Amino acid sequence: MSIPQNLTILGATGSIGLNTLDVAARHPQRFRVFALSANQRIDELAELCLRHRPRYAVVANAVQAEVLGRRLESGATEILLGQPGLERIAAHAETDCVMAAIVGAAGLVPTLAAARAGKKLLLANKEALVMAGPIFMEAVRTHRATLLPIDSEHNAVFQSLPDSFPGDLGGHGIRRILLTASGGPFRETALEHLQNVTPDEACAHPNWAMGRKISVDSATMMNKALEIIEAHWLFGATPEQIEVVIHPQSVVHSMVEYADGSVIAQLGNPDMRTPIAHALAYPDRMEAGVGSLDLARVGRLDFATPDLVRFPALRLGYRALREGGTSPATLNAANEVAVIAFLERRLPFLGITSLIEAVMNELPPSPLASLDDVLRADAAARAHARRWIDAMTVRK
Repeated sequence: MSIPQNLTILGATGSIGLNTLDVAARHPQRFRVFALSANQRIDELAELCLRHRPRYAVVANAVQAEVLGRRLESGATEILLGQPGLERIAAHAETDCVMAAIVGAAGLVPTLAAARAGKKLLLANKEALVMAGPIFMEAVRTHRATLLPIDSEHNAVFQSLPDSFPGDLGGHGIRRILLTASGGPFRETALEHLQNVTPDEACAHPNWAMGRKISVDSATMMNKALEIIEAHWLFGATPEQIEVVIHPQSVVHSMVEYADGSVIAQLGNPDMRTPIAHALAYPDRMEAGVGSLDLARVGRLDFATPDLVRFPALRLGYRALREGGTSPATLNAANEVAVIAFLERRLPFLGITSLIEAVMNELPPSPLASLDDVLRADAAARAHARRWIDAMTVRK
């Protein structure tokens, strides 16, 4: 009988973290929960610690640590703080597998620490690759980390590639990647109504259960813009080899087209436990708690070209990829600030992409040689975005 893998989950209380724990709990002989982290949901983290008894739990600050300590009492779980704590559990010698599920730029440094420690790294934090693609992939190669994509689209592409895929589409009989997108809740909403949509409406995704930030990204299709950049780094695809296709049913999760005209697709119910289980068990397969896909009940599969007037975020994603350097980090940082402002009702829905484009215009890309370059670009874009929002508030 094999020894269970020690599993560390960065972002345990989010939807990806909880789904990962659900899948792992179905296979206690294969996985042991070694470390968990949370940023704000301390009560939920306490419940997870009591249930799974990890060796470590990481929280943001000392106040949260005191609250968590009182809840746990027994001392079976050691509580760590902040970024140093995240880096410690991500790179810990006894960690076998890291689920990188912290949302946004906050996940970059600990995810990079896992790559530099040569871990089996399950990447749900697409921002790490968007912001620091060349630095991140160099760390994966140099330290021989195993990088497995968790986004349903990239996991689908990964499953649709040949087992011998060398990491670069060029010259290997692959014509293009087709990333599917549901189109979110506003796929057919009249354009004149988009200015007045509310945060709750934007977060009401028709197919997937996700956190509020990611749900807004789906509504603007900024999530797909970030995934275009992520696909470039994961698969060595040029912008011309990455195409986005609207697929409302969210059954075909993505496709790969080959030089002979064949198109290989990965299908399944819209349930994140499928890509999570695939990556956890890789290169094997295991049960995930996901029901069988009933194609007869689905009835039809529709596809359409995305409307760039309705979804200008896609254009910005391709622009950032082509510009390179710090441009993707600028795109991501401006988006994170804009989404927070929208959720706080300080920015209209259509203002999200307007703000991002304004910041990209104000901050031309510069070369990306180190993590410090990434963090400086991120900070500069956030400062510009906040000034843009403040100025708009004054104009009101």
